[in-house]
Amino acid sequence: MAVDDECKLKFLELKAKRNYLFVVFKIDEKTQQVIVEKLGSPEETYEDFTNSLPANECRYAVFDYNFTTDENCQKSKILFFAWSPDTSRVRNKMLYASSKDKFKRQLDGIQVELQATDPSEMSLDIVKARAL
Repeated sequence: MAVDDECKLKFLELKAKRNYLFVVFKIDEKTQQVIVEKLGSPEETYEDFTNSLPANECRYAVFDYNFTTDENCQKSKILFFAWSPDTSRVRNKMLYASSKDKFKRQLDGIQVELQATDPSEMSLDIVKARAL
């Protein structure tokens, strides 16, 4: 599975420049490569991010999660999401599952990985618990 250079570029912009709150990636089955599907501006919210994931297709995504610790410190962690809804096609799930590790290695700086099959598995409470 090839990874489009734009994927790495947009991830670096999210990580270093904070140009984006999130980036959603998809596998283009025709070209057999991972491409950028959507960029989330810093003004968008976590809800905008979750709404940008399709209900019946798999996706990869990274999210720049900013939070305050119990000690009142501002922190930020880059989360990697493997979105694989139960309603997606089996072939689609297998393609994303088999390509995930290779794709993730291309994105240097991911601190937390979450896998979700429905929206309840990526609620803000779960995200916060994993980030701490």
